[in-house]
Amino acid sequence: MTSDEHQQVIDELQGVIDDTQHTIDRFKATGMDEQMPGDYDKLLDILDDAVTQQRAQTLAMLSQA
Repeated sequence: MTSDEHQQVIDELQGVIDDTQHTIDRFKATGMDEQMPGDYDKLLDILDDAVTQQRAQTLAMLSQA
């Protein structure tokens, strides 16, 4: 991948991270984290996966430089 392609993936993952974090914040604010713990855990898994993928893309991009 080129640096531009890595950056595009990083940027798209940042959108997923931001959206998921916003949803997690809303879950907590409305008590849904306690009412729907399974769904809350899935949101945390999505966030963790997106951060992990973004880190991998960043490292791959930096190793090309």
